Amino acid sequence: MNDTSLLDEIEELNLAYLLLAQRMLHGDRTSAMFRLKIDDEMADLLLSLNARQLAKLARTNQLLCHFGHVSAERLRQVTHNQREQGLSRFHAALLMATRPDELAVGA
Repeated sequence: MNDTSLLDEIEELNLAYLLLAQRMLHGDRTSAMFRLKIDDEMADLLLSLNARQLAKLARTNQLLCHFGHVSAERLRQVTHNQREQGLSRFHAALLMATRPDELAVGA
């Protein structure tokens, strides 16, 4: 895969992420902020962006979304969950919702 193709895919992913974030914020702001792990100021900014601004932001050569797990161990806890099937989604949601700074407090 060449660099141009990779940059095109990053741009597409960024734009899809930005549009999804805006749609989530319009639908249920509180839930969206929680799921996106953003604050009020970032939510307001994302909602204020017009199509031209979204396209410009999407063209950056860096991914705008980030991987939600800060460690391999947390990802392992989600993917190798031995809980009964009915509880596994709930357990995964709890693990994924925990912010890194909250883990440090509990440690």
